[in-house]
Amino acid sequence: MLFSDSMKKTSDFHNVYENGKSYANKFIVIYVWKNGSSSNKVGISCSKKIGNSVVRHRFARLVREAYRLHENVFNSGLDIVVVARACARDAGYHDIEDSLLSLAGKARIMQNGGD
Repeated sequence: MLFSDSMKKTSDFHNVYENGKSYANKFIVIYVWKNGSSSNKVGISCSKKIGNSVVRHRFARLVREAYRLHENVFNSGLDIVVVARACARDAGYHDIEDSLLSLAGKARIMQNGGD
């Protein structure tokens, strides 16, 4: 991720959960909060309900890659948390990518308003 940092602190995640706005679809839920800086911070959350560590890490890799390939279309100055839903266990890369981009458009965090 060239323009973005990873969100690592639990307090950062809680801040986005409490203050941010959420958008959901079949595979993922995203929480978005304006952080006031010039770069984005992206966090990925996947509970043990989704599956074992292999399944959870695969989900994280898919989200990270989908974001990396499209990070130039996201507005800057955002904290974004991506949370897995139960259906994400069986989702492929294109499912996750489509979900991420559609929710980003719904949240209006893409440049040109998500068009």
